[in-house]
Amino acid sequence: MHADLIIVGAGMVGSTLALALEGSGLRVLLLDGGALEAAPFAAGQPFEPRVSALSEASRRILARLGAWDGILARRATPYTAMRVWDGSGTGQIDFRAASVHAEVLGHIVENRVVQDALLERLQASTVELWPQARLEQLRRSADGWLLTLADGRQLRTPLLVAADGARSAVRQLAGCATREWDYLHHAIVTSVRCAQPHQSTAWQRFTDTGPLAFLPLERDGDRHWCSIVWSCPPAQAEQLMALDDGTFAAALTRAFEARLGAVLEVDPRLCLPLRQRHAKRYVEPGLALIGDAAHSIHPLAGQGVNLGFLDAATLAEVLLHAHGRGERLAGQRVLGRFERRRMPANLAMMAAMEGFERLFQADDLALRWLRNAGLRLMDGHHLAKGLFVRQALGLSGDLPALAHA
Repeated sequence: MHADLIIVGAGMVGSTLALALEGSGLRVLLLDGGALEAAPFAAGQPFEPRVSALSEASRRILARLGAWDGILARRATPYTAMRVWDGSGTGQIDFRAASVHAEVLGHIVENRVVQDALLERLQASTVELWPQARLEQLRRSADGWLLTLADGRQLRTPLLVAADGARSAVRQLAGCATREWDYLHHAIVTSVRCAQPHQSTAWQRFTDTGPLAFLPLERDGDRHWCSIVWSCPPAQAEQLMALDDGTFAAALTRAFEARLGAVLEVDPRLCLPLRQRHAKRYVEPGLALIGDAAHSIHPLAGQGVNLGFLDAATLAEVLLHAHGRGERLAGQRVLGRFERRRMPANLAMMAAMEGFERLFQADDLALRWLRNAGLRLMDGHHLAKGLFVRQALGLSGDLPALAHA
């Protein structure tokens, strides 16, 4: 079977790209090893442990593609403020959406909710979905790529897009080089119920061993829930994972300085090793990498999926413009436009997150004084804070049309 374009990976980013190309006249296949079926949703069901902090740019993209209503029909929690402080000092900074005349800074949404809303749209679209399609082999052919699936089916395409995550099979089979390193930290993620409501605020404390985030969630009108991401060294993570729920809740309350009172309930926990990867190139003739297949970053500010949505929207824009001009979509000239637009922005965000992580892990007394003084200084600098808020909204830089107001 032949397609004009094949996307491998129907996660949030791959699904977004497929929907953005709908109606283009191109034959687009979206492959995934899963079932590609939206799960039934009940308003009171437990939270999924993995969430994303969706920026305003991401919300606009999802709204333009018709998926945002499906997200709201399930659940999404807006947040209007962000509070960051140094647990080893006195520095703290507060950001508020109102400072740039915005209603919210973003929305905390379970990844599964986003995925299911996108799947609903895909199932009602003209995009060809191939569920239970696991890529087994990949090789270049005279006219592009030959894909062999685990069940023996073969597909041909001149243009292949890898959207299959941080451990991308496409990237590995195609031999794309990456730069990567281990943070020597694990992230414990779960949902917790606190004694006090979250105040529509994303909270982040930098501890001596790693950052701890409390991200606001809401269920059936209950605003005492938060999603937590606790980054700590592997040995500490192993100890924390071994605790019973009550003892873990007490440890978490202490680590968070009881800013929302005691942690009263804890959902099942996941522990994820943290590793940063970045492909040396996002494109080569006939191939493009997007989302985590191209870059995965520290979950410090929940920006990973937002970068992926901008990748998908930008690649779609580049391909649609080239298709309208009759250009060869698989050519390096066309694909290079996507790489030039997205690689600098992604590298800048990765560098910023790396810098924050290293600065707040530093034990040197001078650096501790500097970071606390810097937080206090920035907290009083309204212009600088406004620029940071704009960055958090995802509304700076070279935006694709889908992310515009």
